[in-house]
Amino acid sequence: MTEANWPLFEVFIRSRGGMSHRHVGSLHAVDAEMALQNARDVYTRRGEGLSIWVVASSAIKASDPGEKDMLFDPANSKIYRHPTFYEVPEDVGNM
Repeated sequence: MTEANWPLFEVFIRSRGGMSHRHVGSLHAVDAEMALQNARDVYTRRGEGLSIWVVASSAIKASDPGEKDMLFDPANSKIYRHPTFYEVPEDVGNM
């Protein structure tokens, strides 16, 4: 298998406890283990990561931005789901 045929992986890094993983980039690798090692080398050189997720791009199913009204409009009728009704205590930290 040549490098041109390697599958594409999406890389997510969590920088601190309590924070969510954020997409930081993509890379090609033979398998998930190699993708994890390469992601560590490429995206956490300065020790900025707490944990790494790698996901094969082919495993990601995304919504179509053109269908956003159909997907997200029903939530507007349920205002109790919006975070404006909740106060987060300061001692919670990153949320």
